[in-house]
Amino acid sequence: MKYEVVIGLETHAELDTESKLFCGCSTKFGSEPNTQTCPVCLGLPGVLPVMNKKAFEYSLKVAVALSCEINKFTNFDRKSYYYPDLPKNYQTSQNYFNIGNNGYVDIVVAGKEKKINIHNVHLEEEAGKLVHPETSGANYSLVDFNRAGVPLLEIVTQPDMRSVEEVESYMQTLRNTLLYIGVSDCKMEEGSLRFEASISLREHGSGVFGNRVEIKNLNSMKAVSKVITYEISRQGELLDKGEDVLMETRLWDDVDLVSRRMRSKEESHDYRYFPEPDLVPFQVEQKWIDETKAAIPELPVNRRLRFVNELSVSDYDAGILTEDKLLADYFEECVKISQDFEKELSNWIINDILRVLNEQKINIQDFVISPEMLVELVKIKPTIGNSIAKDVFAEMINTGKSASAIVKEKDLVRMDDTSELDEIVIKVIEENRQAAEDYGQGKKNALAFLIGQTMKITKGKANPKILTKLFKQRLSASPE
Repeated sequence: MKYEVVIGLETHAELDTESKLFCGCSTKFGSEPNTQTCPVCLGLPGVLPVMNKKAFEYSLKVAVALSCEINKFTNFDRKSYYYPDLPKNYQTSQNYFNIGNNGYVDIVVAGKEKKINIHNVHLEEEAGKLVHPETSGANYSLVDFNRAGVPLLEIVTQPDMRSVEEVESYMQTLRNTLLYIGVSDCKMEEGSLRFEASISLREHGSGVFGNRVEIKNLNSMKAVSKVITYEISRQGELLDKGEDVLMETRLWDDVDLVSRRMRSKEESHDYRYFPEPDLVPFQVEQKWIDETKAAIPELPVNRRLRFVNELSVSDYDAGILTEDKLLADYFEECVKISQDFEKELSNWIINDILRVLNEQKINIQDFVISPEMLVELVKIKPTIGNSIAKDVFAEMINTGKSASAIVKEKDLVRMDDTSELDEIVIKVIEENRQAAEDYGQGKKNALAFLIGQTMKITKGKANPKILTKLFKQRLSASPE
């Protein structure tokens, strides 16, 4: 391609606190409209906000996890802008003294690591939500203020990404990081995690940025990928025709799959920021930062590398296992119990358990098979064979019983006794002479037929390797 795409991303993550940023109203999702409001979050005259300590702790945790430089002096500012769903006519945000600056996120794309630099991490209040009636002819909109004042963390990258794949890796890595440190539920379907993308093109080799277009309110990672692909094409066509790409804010239409102009792009000075007079500035002590650093768990990128290096899991499998902290915990608990079988346990989790979780729409913590039960199944599999093990797995899900209990109840132990199996082989050959003759004439499929007949008789319990050996011996010894 003639052009290189330059992408920066802003991420809005609602923090998982029980009350709002500056008042005690609930943040519970899905309540009746306007039932979680008070004079503070409605911005009524004469009220004074009080900052939610938990929200600030969570913000500090994110800034530390993203290796930011922490501002020990910080405060809030008023962002002057008309929000129809934020009745104060300004947003309480941070501009001059963000919580963190100059951090980074390590991503992996096609096996290669890349550092995406974080410009800043800052805390602000969420706006409410406009509700547009679907009634035919309705010429009004309603406002639900339940969401107004929910603590919102904004994470802003430098324009470091150069492809859709890098953006997808960044979004997934950041989401996993927020989940790992427990500060947001990241439920995109509930608006807990949203993105805004700044996209521009420049000719390969150029050091000058092109005019950037900002795309607002992207509520899914798929939408982000689609709009970047679209903008690369749209802006490329404009540049090819010698036209300028306008610096503007656009919205993504997920029905027609196009971006549409919203307004001209605002710069920071357009918002006329000034310090919030109703909230006092505050200091972050070094001790608090040190304690926060100590409390940060192993992050997904590091855990993925450890799974590869210490547990001999492939990079691809490690990536899947570490996408979900609880799934990674489940895998590690299995390995800890078994002291072995890392590869086989990884296969069961990725190929079988994730399929069931997806079908049942549940998370791993709600899965009926505990790590102890899975390890037991893996350990007895050599005595029952792979096919029966799959059946036992399904029975464990249906009944909640252990693998050993099911194997005992159904008498599923694999038949490995050569003399016992040989008697059955002789009987099957006698009853299927045509198939035996076909095999003698070079029709290899006949052997599979004979083994299949034996499996029916033994209800799948016969050891297929021993069966194959016995059939070949008997058939090679038989007169054609």
